[in-house]
Amino acid sequence: MSKRQYQSCSVTGKNSLRFWPVTVSPLRVFWNFFIISLCRLSPSFDVKNFLYRIIGVKVGKNASVGFMVMLDIFFPEEIIIGENVIIGYNTTILGHEFLCHEWRKGKVVIEKDVMIGANCTVLPGVVIGEGAVVSAMSLVNCDIPPYSFYGGVPVRDLGAK
Repeated sequence: MSKRQYQSCSVTGKNSLRFWPVTVSPLRVFWNFFIISLCRLSPSFDVKNFLYRIIGVKVGKNASVGFMVMLDIFFPEEIIIGENVIIGYNTTILGHEFLCHEWRKGKVVIEKDVMIGANCTVLPGVVIGEGAVVSAMSLVNCDIPPYSFYGGVPVRDLGAK
Protein backbone atom coordinates (compact mmCIF):
# COMPACT_ATOMS: atom_id res chain seq x y z
CA MET A 1 0.00 0.00 0.00
CA SER A 2 1.23 3.46 -0.80
CA LYS A 3 1.89 6.20 1.72
CA ARG A 4 -0.69 8.98 1.95
CA GLN A 5 0.33 12.20 0.20
CA TYR A 6 -0.30 15.40 2.15
CA GLN A 7 1.15 18.71 3.25
CA SER A 8 2.03 19.13 6.91
CA CYS A 9 2.45 22.15 9.18
CA SER A 10 3.80 22.04 12.75
CA VAL A 11 2.45 24.18 15.59
CA THR A 12 3.69 24.93 19.10
CA GLY A 13 1.93 25.76 22.33
CA LYS A 14 -1.68 24.76 21.80
CA ASN A 15 -3.02 21.81 19.83
CA SER A 16 -3.34 22.41 16.10
CA LEU A 17 -7.14 22.62 16.07
CA ARG A 18 -6.86 25.84 18.08
CA PHE A 19 -5.18 27.41 15.02
CA TRP A 20 -8.00 26.70 12.54
CA PRO A 21 -9.00 30.40 12.18
CA VAL A 22 -5.44 31.17 11.09
CA THR A 23 -5.45 28.23 8.69
CA VAL A 24 -8.68 29.12 6.86
CA SER A 25 -11.05 32.09 6.99
CA PRO A 26 -13.88 31.65 9.53
CA LEU A 27 -16.30 33.15 6.99
CA ARG A 28 -15.21 30.56 4.45
CA VAL A 29 -15.72 27.77 7.00
CA PHE A 30 -19.19 29.10 7.86
CA TRP A 31 -20.12 29.26 4.15
CA ASN A 32 -18.78 25.73 3.52
CA PHE A 33 -20.64 24.40 6.57
CA PHE A 34 -23.89 26.04 5.42
CA ILE A 35 -23.63 24.55 1.90
CA ILE A 36 -22.55 21.10 3.11
CA SER A 37 -25.39 21.06 5.67
CA LEU A 38 -27.89 21.78 2.89
CA CYS A 39 -26.37 19.01 0.79
CA ARG A 40 -26.50 16.50 3.65
CA LEU A 41 -30.29 16.81 3.71
CA SER A 42 -31.05 17.30 0.02
CA PRO A 43 -32.59 14.34 -1.80
CA SER A 44 -31.49 15.72 -5.19
CA PHE A 45 -28.13 14.56 -6.50
CA ASP A 46 -28.12 17.33 -9.12
CA VAL A 47 -28.66 20.03 -6.48
CA LYS A 48 -25.97 18.52 -4.23
CA ASN A 49 -23.43 18.29 -7.04
CA PHE A 50 -24.12 21.89 -8.09
CA LEU A 51 -23.69 23.15 -4.51
CA TYR A 52 -20.55 21.07 -3.92
CA ARG A 53 -18.99 22.60 -7.03
CA ILE A 54 -19.71 26.11 -5.65
CA ILE A 55 -17.48 25.41 -2.62
CA GLY A 56 -14.69 23.86 -4.70
CA VAL A 57 -15.37 20.13 -4.67
CA LYS A 58 -14.68 18.60 -8.07
CA VAL A 59 -17.69 16.36 -8.81
CA GLY A 60 -17.95 14.11 -11.86
CA LYS A 61 -21.00 13.43 -13.98
CA ASN A 62 -23.64 11.16 -12.41
CA ALA A 63 -21.90 11.09 -9.00
CA SER A 64 -24.29 10.18 -6.18
CA VAL A 65 -23.42 11.47 -2.73
CA GLY A 66 -25.78 9.83 -0.24
CA PHE A 67 -27.90 11.24 2.56
CA MET A 68 -25.99 12.74 5.53
CA VAL A 69 -22.54 12.47 3.90
CA MET A 70 -20.15 14.95 5.54
CA LEU A 71 -17.47 16.55 3.39
CA ASP A 72 -14.58 18.55 4.79
CA ILE A 73 -15.77 22.01 5.91
CA PHE A 74 -12.26 23.46 6.08
CA PHE A 75 -10.85 22.26 2.73
CA PRO A 76 -13.62 20.97 0.42
CA GLU A 77 -11.44 21.90 -2.57
CA GLU A 78 -9.17 18.98 -1.63
CA ILE A 79 -11.91 16.50 -2.61
CA ILE A 80 -12.28 15.07 -6.11
CA ILE A 81 -15.24 12.77 -6.82
CA GLY A 82 -15.16 10.98 -10.17
CA GLU A 83 -17.92 10.09 -12.59
CA ASN A 84 -20.57 7.57 -11.60
CA VAL A 85 -19.33 7.35 -7.98
CA ILE A 86 -21.62 6.27 -5.14
CA ILE A 87 -20.84 7.50 -1.63
CA GLY A 88 -22.98 5.81 1.02
CA TYR A 89 -25.00 7.18 3.89
CA ASN A 90 -23.22 9.07 6.67
CA THR A 91 -19.74 8.75 5.19
CA THR A 92 -17.15 11.41 6.11
CA ILE A 93 -14.50 12.58 3.63
CA LEU A 94 -11.70 14.71 5.05
CA GLY A 95 -9.17 16.82 3.18
CA HIS A 96 -7.40 17.67 6.42
CA GLU A 97 -6.59 16.33 9.87
CA PHE A 98 -5.72 18.32 12.97
CA LEU A 99 -3.29 16.48 15.25
CA CYS A 100 -1.82 17.55 18.60
CA HIS A 101 1.31 19.24 17.23
CA GLU A 102 0.62 19.56 13.51
CA TRP A 103 -2.11 19.72 10.94
CA ARG A 104 -2.15 18.09 7.52
CA LYS A 105 -4.08 18.50 4.33
CA GLY A 106 -4.10 16.46 1.16
CA LYS A 107 -6.15 15.64 -1.91
CA VAL A 108 -8.73 12.90 -1.69
CA VAL A 109 -9.23 11.43 -5.13
CA ILE A 110 -12.16 9.09 -5.69
CA GLU A 111 -11.83 7.86 -9.25
CA LYS A 112 -14.74 6.91 -11.51
CA ASP A 113 -17.10 4.01 -10.85
CA VAL A 114 -16.14 3.72 -7.16
CA MET A 115 -18.64 2.59 -4.54
CA ILE A 116 -18.09 3.60 -0.92
CA GLY A 117 -20.42 1.96 1.61
CA ALA A 118 -22.26 3.62 4.48
CA ASN A 119 -20.55 5.03 7.58
CA CYS A 120 -17.01 5.15 6.17
CA THR A 121 -14.30 7.69 6.93
CA VAL A 122 -11.86 8.68 4.19
CA LEU A 123 -8.72 10.45 5.41
CA PRO A 124 -6.74 13.10 3.50
CA GLY A 125 -4.15 12.20 0.91
CA VAL A 126 -5.69 8.96 -0.36
CA VAL A 127 -6.64 7.79 -3.84
CA ILE A 128 -9.44 5.28 -4.31
CA GLY A 129 -8.81 3.69 -7.69
CA GLU A 130 -11.29 3.34 -10.52
CA GLY A 131 -13.93 0.67 -10.02
CA ALA A 132 -12.95 -0.06 -6.41
CA VAL A 133 -15.47 -0.99 -3.72
CA VAL A 134 -15.08 0.04 -0.07
CA SER A 135 -17.28 -1.87 2.37
CA ALA A 136 -19.45 -0.13 4.94
CA MET A 137 -17.93 1.12 8.20
CA SER A 138 -14.37 1.29 6.85
CA LEU A 139 -11.51 3.65 7.70
CA VAL A 140 -9.75 4.51 4.45
CA ASN A 141 -6.25 5.53 5.54
CA CYS A 142 -4.30 4.36 2.47
CA ASP A 143 -4.65 4.23 -1.30
CA ILE A 144 -7.00 1.59 -2.69
CA PRO A 145 -6.04 -0.05 -6.00
CA PRO A 146 -8.40 0.03 -8.99
CA TYR A 147 -11.02 -2.74 -9.25
CA SER A 148 -10.39 -4.04 -5.75
CA PHE A 149 -12.58 -4.75 -2.72
CA TYR A 150 -11.38 -3.21 0.55
CA GLY A 151 -12.90 -2.81 3.99
CA GLY A 152 -12.32 -2.73 7.72
CA VAL A 153 -10.68 -0.53 10.33
CA PRO A 154 -8.13 0.23 9.09
CA VAL A 155 -9.03 -0.69 5.54
CA ARG A 156 -7.43 -3.82 4.05
CA ASP A 157 -7.83 -6.02 0.97
CA LEU A 158 -10.89 -8.25 1.29
CA GLY A 159 -10.35 -10.05 -2.02
CA ALA A 160 -12.01 -10.01 -5.42
CA LYS A 161 -15.27 -8.12 -6.03
